[in-house]
Amino acid sequence: MFVVSAPAIFIGDRQLGGDRLLFILGPCVIESRPFLIRVAQRIRKICDKERAQFVFKASYDKANRSSHQSFRGIGIKEGCKLLQEVGQEIGAPVTTDVHSPAEVEAVAPYVDMLQIPAFLCRQTDLILAAASTGRIVNVKKGQFLSPWEVRNIAEKLEKGGCKGYLFTERGTTFGYNNLVADMRSIFWIREMNYRVIFDATHTVQHPGGAGTSSSGDRHLVPVLARAAAAAGCDGIFLETHPNPECALSDGLSQLPLSRLAPLLRTLQAIHSCNA
Repeated sequence: MFVVSAPAIFIGDRQLGGDRLLFILGPCVIESRPFLIRVAQRIRKICDKERAQFVFKASYDKANRSSHQSFRGIGIKEGCKLLQEVGQEIGAPVTTDVHSPAEVEAVAPYVDMLQIPAFLCRQTDLILAAASTGRIVNVKKGQFLSPWEVRNIAEKLEKGGCKGYLFTERGTTFGYNNLVADMRSIFWIREMNYRVIFDATHTVQHPGGAGTSSSGDRHLVPVLARAAAAAGCDGIFLETHPNPECALSDGLSQLPLSRLAPLLRTLQAIHSCNA
């Protein structure tokens, strides 16, 4: 396994990535305050037991739902305060997605990492705004981009003054309502000396596959996550829910929380073989 020369990324005194696999974990969307706190506490307990380093993730607004009738979240004001509260309670960095320069300005004080959604990964003003905050930026590679095109995004981030950023591979459009994961992408992005995360849950989606919402192949999440760990990614993005069948967003692609611990254990064991 080749070694990238990309510098380690720090949040305060916490090193993200490096020789250890980083996990970005949490539910797709904030469904309520009790729900988020309960899920965050369970993830904290699981990661402590498995000695896994993680960033907690949840969305205050799902701005790109297929239908205007779908649940979007609890909103930016309440959501940001809750994410900050949860991060302090469980003692972990937090991240959420932002959709405009105005949201970046409002959200940055409350989180440790800003996430740029895949559909917005080429929006220059959004990227520059995120880069200027001093926060780590995780850009999800659009389903329409080749691995090599992330270089253009990296140049925008660096122009904006960003000192630490990640790219997340989340699949490539394959015909209608389908995605495929090209594991070669992990190699190629790392070969350019960028840190790369693999999104094991959105990659199994069938975008718009249910007509007014996306469907997915939840049973493939562990399969793709294991393959990505073997391919040498720096981290794994996993959305997880106590009861995916009742989730208010992306239930068919979220990992049941009860299955998180053994998967983290397996992925870390695979990652250790890459050293």
